[in-house]
Amino acid sequence: MRSLFYTEEHELFRDTLRDFFQKEVTPHIDQWEKEGKVDRQLLKKMGEMGFLGLEVEETYGGMGLGFMYTAILQEEMGRLGSLGFNTVVGAHSYLAMNYLIHACDDYIKEKYLAPSVTGDMIGSLSMTEPFAGSDLKAIRSTAVLDGDHYIINGSKTFISNGYYGDYTVAAVKTDKGISMIVIDLDSEGVTRTKLDKVGIRCSDTAELAFDNVRVPKENLLGEEGRGFYYMMDSLQVERLTGVQGGIGLIKYVLDITLQYISEREAFGAPISRFQVLRHQIAEMSTEYEAYKAFTDQTSYRLAQGENVVKECSMLKYKVGDLMNDVVYKCQQMFGGYGFMEEYPIGRIYRDVRVMPIYGGTSEVMKEIIAKMLIDNKSYKPAYNSRT
Repeated sequence: MRSLFYTEEHELFRDTLRDFFQKEVTPHIDQWEKEGKVDRQLLKKMGEMGFLGLEVEETYGGMGLGFMYTAILQEEMGRLGSLGFNTVVGAHSYLAMNYLIHACDDYIKEKYLAPSVTGDMIGSLSMTEPFAGSDLKAIRSTAVLDGDHYIINGSKTFISNGYYGDYTVAAVKTDKGISMIVIDLDSEGVTRTKLDKVGIRCSDTAELAFDNVRVPKENLLGEEGRGFYYMMDSLQVERLTGVQGGIGLIKYVLDITLQYISEREAFGAPISRFQVLRHQIAEMSTEYEAYKAFTDQTSYRLAQGENVVKECSMLKYKVGDLMNDVVYKCQQMFGGYGFMEEYPIGRIYRDVRVMPIYGGTSEVMKEIIAKMLIDNKSYKPAYNSRT
């Protein structure tokens, strides 16, 4: 079916991604889950193909493409059935690197952005703290200017790519308010502790501690004191790319479930002939198509430079709920086999529970929507549009 938002060039790019992922990712997902990390060589290969820097300007090694290429990348990663792999790439390219693209100077771009595009450096974003999750204004980590360096003290938690990554874009308190600063994770005074999660296990997650860490003042991102606004702006990209991956994952789950119920027999017939299962598939597929269209439309609007805070918030909480609902119902159709590790539906069941939590909880999303609809609250972009 012809898409309103994707051109022939977009679809050729999709084909290239599918070929690459089928060869380089799918055979290794189970092993990465056991090891608790994604092979760095795979990220290097993605860098060589240009997949880590789709929107980065060519000056710094990127492809200089639009956001709809990002939408395709995220959706196709979702269709691999590994939310952990999707999280590793997303945290690097669309959390950490998003700040490097939009809120920093040439020094930062040359030192961190260019090697991030090639996969030689892997980044993370450090906002959440033990006492500051959704309430970002409660951040306690500090950066005190001392000559040519900032002295960083504090801690961060639930940091994707924080254990095996190379740098983190951290939110800290400075004299002028919340600011963003890039910290090398091999710096003296940085301690990393790997966290043991219920799901998305091939995505490494860490607690970071900063004890008098010295960071060059040139590593300050953008303007001092503007960090809160940078975070509010970048969170829309974080949420929407997560939704794009979620849409792809829902499609993957529906596909493997359709295959299973067509092959599995009970009472002398494939269980796909049972009305209760047929109607559930019909309901879930209808919801998938509706939210796929909403996601594509919102992605297109963001690509055009529009402010889509409300729509990203709506999608974040509704697609998160849909992912959990679809996976729960589909796992039930697998019966006892759905509870076995050899079937991917079991791993996915553990993975999707995080969707209504990370990147902003569903409760926070609803409050953002309510503020915009009822209180006429507006959210203005912190940096230039993507166009």
